[in-house]
Amino acid sequence: MRYILFILTAFTFTFPVFGQQLIHRDPEIYKLVQQVNADSLKKYTEVLASFKSRHTLNQDAKNGMIAAQNYVNSKFLEFGITSNGRLTSKIEEFVVPSDGRRIVADAKVANVVALLPGTNKQDPRMILISGHLDSRNKDVMDAVNASPGANDDGSGVALVLELARILSQIEFPTTLVFVAFTGEEQGLKGATYLANKAKSESWKIEAVLNNDIVGNSTSSETNISNNTVMRVFSETIPLAEDEQGASVRRSINSDNDSPSRQLARYIKEVGERYVDQMKVKLIYRNDRFLRGGDQTPFMKNGFTAVRMSEMNENFLHQHENVRVENGIQYGDLPEFMDFEYLRKVAAVNLASAASLAKSASIPQEVRIDVRGLSNATSLSWKAPQYGSPKGYYVLMRETSASVWEKKFYTEETNLKLPYSKDNYFFAVQTVSENGTESLAVLPTPLTR
Repeated sequence: MRYILFILTAFTFTFPVFGQQLIHRDPEIYKLVQQVNADSLKKYTEVLASFKSRHTLNQDAKNGMIAAQNYVNSKFLEFGITSNGRLTSKIEEFVVPSDGRRIVADAKVANVVALLPGTNKQDPRMILISGHLDSRNKDVMDAVNASPGANDDGSGVALVLELARILSQIEFPTTLVFVAFTGEEQGLKGATYLANKAKSESWKIEAVLNNDIVGNSTSSETNISNNTVMRVFSETIPLAEDEQGASVRRSINSDNDSPSRQLARYIKEVGERYVDQMKVKLIYRNDRFLRGGDQTPFMKNGFTAVRMSEMNENFLHQHENVRVENGIQYGDLPEFMDFEYLRKVAAVNLASAASLAKSASIPQEVRIDVRGLSNATSLSWKAPQYGSPKGYYVLMRETSASVWEKKFYTEETNLKLPYSKDNYFFAVQTVSENGTESLAVLPTPLTR
């Protein structure tokens, strides 16, 4: 028995250098994940659903959007007190001009934004976690009748609140931003405002984790019930791609490797590492048919963003007026949600955000040598701009594979592998002392 244990121990130490990395849970992140609480998520959702209407254009200060914004802001401020003042929050007002469709006249609206500054003052990176606060009925212009919006998107805002509560207890080198958007149902107005502002002010947003409809586990029509699977939507060809980017993409055939797709793969790996009984499904679309989410304005502005969503949607409880018809209850009410499922989706978000916030930034100038014919692959890169990595992973997958299949660890800034560059895709990510990884970066060709 001692001999077997010795062999296994030796294997554990040597394996990460040349093969797939063994599962490693950072103790601090794992502890944070365990704090995500289904009862807290339920309470936030029920309060949000109790406001008569959270329609963007409902300006009722007691029972409408303004009241809901005040509630979310008050929770952020409450968490700010327990964070010793590090988490700050504000209701950021702006004017949306009339579009002749869903905004019939210029309207003053607002996002609720909480900021947890990073401890590394030399590191400007941000991780943004979001959901949308506004709700709707079947008629998107109905700003009067009851629209509880428990799941769409009370679930996303509840998740954002819970992550702010937990993550504000810890210091991260990277800044975390928590946002409850307005105007999603009226045309992504709040997200467009903030994404445009981020671009104009040169924010270094590393990732946007947008959560929209994440609290139900049972589908309409098919009656599938499964609280162990969630979806992550990511763009294929970047919406903000310029001609130079298109030329590089075509030269290396990286249509399936946009930065947002790398973020989605990251969420799948990290989320499944920390959250038991949860599978993250990669959906190779920006969003669903006939629908759109607040991640899109960020992608249009060149930021890396994804949408989180439940796997099995129930359309009896989305975009429907609250009513009973033919014995069927319609409407987006809290009683049709699965808060244990929402807990797991929130935990996937938390693990992903915390891992990114603790990691060094991406490696720079990642290159693959294509100057000659060879059945080996040579890669090189430079150290990240922010943070001090312990080493690097070179990732590899077959061209037909959806996720990275092998990881090779090195502490150098180059690596030669006995695998043909013609048969595999490769990428590089930094690895910090605590084991957290950066997003993966695909190499560009090093030519003659």
